[in-house]
Amino acid sequence: MANTFHVALYVGSIPEAVEQYRKVLGIEPAKVKHDYAKFELQDPPVILSLNAGGEPGKLSHLGIRYPGTGEVVTEMARVKQTDVPLLQQEGTTCCYAKADKFWVRDKDGVPWEMYTLLEDVESETAADTQLRNFLGQERGAAEAQPAAADIAAPESTGGVSCCVPSEPQTA
Repeated sequence: MANTFHVALYVGSIPEAVEQYRKVLGIEPAKVKHDYAKFELQDPPVILSLNAGGEPGKLSHLGIRYPGTGEVVTEMARVKQTDVPLLQQEGTTCCYAKADKFWVRDKDGVPWEMYTLLEDVESETAADTQLRNFLGQERGAAEAQPAAADIAAPESTGGVSCCVPSEPQTA
């Protein structure tokens, strides 16, 4: 299995977005939940995730899915040698999947998720304060990382999406 590019977008309505992307991509989604959907294109290999809760039309994050944990560990070791700050997560649950992953931010503040899928799960996620702090999504952390202003803060209550803001975005 090759590496797969991952794009996660915020949408206003999961059902409407799924219907539109079915037409645009010509494929059925691999997963649909009330607050999340995923399309997996084979050529080119792309995973398109649709997340409810953020400002529709905005990027949630980018990423690369690797074939296995070994590749994630190898890439993480390589990135650590470059002194790029990262956050490591092993066996974490997010977006109805269990994964081994690490996160980085590019110089413009775009979050990148480097991961391998361990298994699909029925639960969405638990609040992950460490990830939210790294991504600049916690209140107060945005002040320390102004580039994260387009990534809104999540609820501090449990059961929120790993990539969903807590406060509605205003235009």
